[in-house]
Amino acid sequence: MPDFVPLTVASIHRETVDAVSIAFAIPAEHAEAFRFRPGQYLALRTTLGGQEVRRTYSICSGPDETGLAIAVKRIAGGVFSTWACDGLRPGMILESMPPAGRFVLPDPPGEKRHVLAFAAGAGITPIMAMADHAMRRQPATLFTLIYGNRDSASIIFRERLEDLKDTHVDRLSLIHVLSRNEESDTPLLEGRITADKVRAFSRHLFSVDDVDRVFLCGPGSMIRDVRNTLFELGFPRDRVHHEFFAAGGGAFRAPAVEVIAASTSPPEREAGGTATAIAHEVVAVLDGRRHQFQALPGEPVVDAALRADIRVPYSCKGGMCSTCRARIVEGTATMRLNYSLEPWEVEKGFVLTCQAAADTPRLVVDYDQM
Repeated sequence: MPDFVPLTVASIHRETVDAVSIAFAIPAEHAEAFRFRPGQYLALRTTLGGQEVRRTYSICSGPDETGLAIAVKRIAGGVFSTWACDGLRPGMILESMPPAGRFVLPDPPGEKRHVLAFAAGAGITPIMAMADHAMRRQPATLFTLIYGNRDSASIIFRERLEDLKDTHVDRLSLIHVLSRNEESDTPLLEGRITADKVRAFSRHLFSVDDVDRVFLCGPGSMIRDVRNTLFELGFPRDRVHHEFFAAGGGAFRAPAVEVIAASTSPPEREAGGTATAIAHEVVAVLDGRRHQFQALPGEPVVDAALRADIRVPYSCKGGMCSTCRARIVEGTATMRLNYSLEPWEVEKGFVLTCQAAADTPRLVVDYDQM
């Protein structure tokens, strides 16, 4: 299993009043482990106020940068984000797992392609890495970015984006949509990114036939509106990829999903529809070793493992980052929330173990399966 590595903060750059980018120096002995694909994230760990705090942040580094950087935007009441924006200093140490995540820009097919992205607020972070990489390393890629913010002062990476656009004016289209836009007389560029705006943009900037991939990142409400509208316009689901930057917002908060191992049958149920299983024996496979522990009814696998002092991978514990992803090989479990697994992964028996609670008396999850 990937473990935490101490990283030294090399530099901190103030992006906006409430956002900073943080660059880390990567030790030579870990350089290979910390190679990343544009769109991946880091799971960070530190201790604040005597308590362990874990957070997940997307990598914003470009392909020609040394080290590795993330961006952190202050959240009201956020313990880690407030400390990162106000108290973190160069030379300090943060622990990080190696880069992870499947919300990534794929390698080009060897021919011209068009990538479309919608971002809002801090959702620009993984998209920034994708756009930078595409412009510098993929000369056959066209990139259209529609980026929503409150006003011009709140645009994270504003200068970097403008420089990238000016350098690659023939391949990068950058459209800012500002909810408090006092400089524009174009209604399409004012307000939030909505379904109506997506339809309007589709008439001028893109079409189903000329877009190979779509990436959405930001608040749940924005992702919901854009994703559903793209589907209405005819975009195939396998071409549209999303990543949430905050739980909530009502986006894709689907009913709990039962996930069944391919090798087992559904649990027997009583007449009322509830499973007969009461006690839960859980086995977690980590690095080829089997760890056995007990889970209380309705208790997520991660919580049960930590209660038993068994180290399992996790970060956000909100169903968003997929650090805790594992495959069920025996039994069944129900996920309360799922913001990151694709439908095909659920069909194959993968679960987010921070959200999955056992339905059957015995549940076996394998963290080693990819």
